Amino acid sequence: MANVESFNLDHTRVRAPYVRLAGRHTTKHGDVITKFDLRLAQPNQGALETAPLHTLEHLLAGGLRDHLSGVIDLSPMGCRTGFYLVHEGEIAPETVKTALEQTLASIAEIIQIPGVSELECGNYRDHDLAAAQHWAKLALEHRFIVQETVLIPQGSSSQ
Repeated sequence: MANVESFNLDHTRVRAPYVRLAGRHTTKHGDVITKFDLRLAQPNQGALETAPLHTLEHLLAGGLRDHLSGVIDLSPMGCRTGFYLVHEGEIAPETVKTALEQTLASIAEIIQIPGVSELECGNYRDHDLAAAQHWAKLALEHRFIVQETVLIPQGSSSQ
């Protein structure tokens, strides 16, 4: 099986909320693509329910683009503790952190979730703006850090 970056991260030694540079790829044409781990909930201690996670996905997808040029994609993590941000070009984690904080702060003022209709969304009924706003506020109150990647030591296994 291919090596998956997130499976090498020691999830017991990171502290959410954080922004972490999760990968850097140079294409065959020389373009750089960076991937960031935007973690809101502490791994294995909390998780967002699907409705607020889905709502935050809609809000962050547009909001981050308002603060960062070069956003390719924002995707929720399957573990429901945060999101992956894929970005075109080099960008410092501190810049991503600032943009994320600005976007989360603006979510308190949102009164309508964008892209929430049967036409625009594949699961338009599964949203919760109040809970998304609560998660945004909670993450900001706990103060984001730039998290270094902490790898699982070679030969270690939980099995």
